[in-house]
Amino acid sequence: MECKQEENRAKCNCTYEPCDKKGICCECIAYHWRNKELPACFFPNDVEKTYDRSIARFITCYK
Repeated sequence: MECKQEENRAKCNCTYEPCDKKGICCECIAYHWRNKELPACFFPNDVEKTYDRSIARFITCYK
């Protein structure tokens, strides 16, 4: 399967500018999961900007 990096990048709401994983969703998810986090796209934009990507924060957003 071919990665649609440019298409993914256009939809990515991550505001962390030096991120080298933007548009490479499989790497982004793997990175955050290793850190017991979720990627930016799992969060509303206002929450994403806080950089709190914890699973606990995710649960409070969608409770």
